Amino acid sequence: MQVDQQDAKSVMALQKQYHLSDEMLTYSLDKNERARVEYDAEEEALLLVFNVPQQEKRENHFETSPMTFILKRKQLFTFASHNTRYVIPMMERLILQNPLQTPIHFLFQSLFLISGTFFPLVEEVNSERIRLNQRLREKTTNKNLLQMSDLEVGLVFLVSATKQNAVLLEQIKALSIYRLMDDDEREQLDDALIEAKQAVEMTQLAFQILEQLSGTYNNLLNNNLNDTMKFLTVWSLLLTVPSIVTSFFGMNVPLPFTNSIFGWGIALLISLVLSVWMLIALWRRIR
Repeated sequence: MQVDQQDAKSVMALQKQYHLSDEMLTYSLDKNERARVEYDAEEEALLLVFNVPQQEKRENHFETSPMTFILKRKQLFTFASHNTRYVIPMMERLILQNPLQTPIHFLFQSLFLISGTFFPLVEEVNSERIRLNQRLREKTTNKNLLQMSDLEVGLVFLVSATKQNAVLLEQIKALSIYRLMDDDEREQLDDALIEAKQAVEMTQLAFQILEQLSGTYNNLLNNNLNDTMKFLTVWSLLLTVPSIVTSFFGMNVPLPFTNSIFGWGIALLISLVLSVWMLIALWRRIR
């Protein structure tokens, strides 16, 4: 049974009809709830909050939203929001393909498909990374660097979500409900866990590559800045030498060559010699 999280009347009617606990409904309606799993043996109710990737970007990066499943006495309730509603048609197709499957088998098969929805998003991020890398090789601009930062932020969300999903599926094996499952249900749980771990590995790999690429461009920008500062430092020192020499000859005190007709040329020659000497000394030091 599919329930809209924003439809308060349907949620209240569902609670009265199937006697769902307030705690489970609170988790189900919390749009910021993290992935979690709980089982109430007395009520025979399984609560499962799974991270689902949003299909549309938000602030130039992908994010995830929680989707809640409550399994109580062979009844499966699905709480979807606007961002996770696209999963419902996928689940409906699963029912049409195998209408005789148990609710918990259907739940794990649905989680398997949800884990698979991470892969196209990661592939899209990888494609954007390749395009950004090509543009950054041509010219490193703030706009391209900010776009790369958006990709990193999106991958942080995806990596965190996939890790939580994988841990959640692992935790199911420690619950008492796991002992009540048949072989097919346990096999489907293992398949969902494998798919979730593959999503973790794929998102982590994409994040590590993007992080390495971002670090490389940061190092290049720092090196370019260092080269610029070195050039400006050398240039300012070279310009200081003529100022010092000419300031001496501008003082109202007796100095050599002051009365010579070649005084200006001699001062220029002294400045040139000192500048060349300083340039050679600095070059040997910074090369």
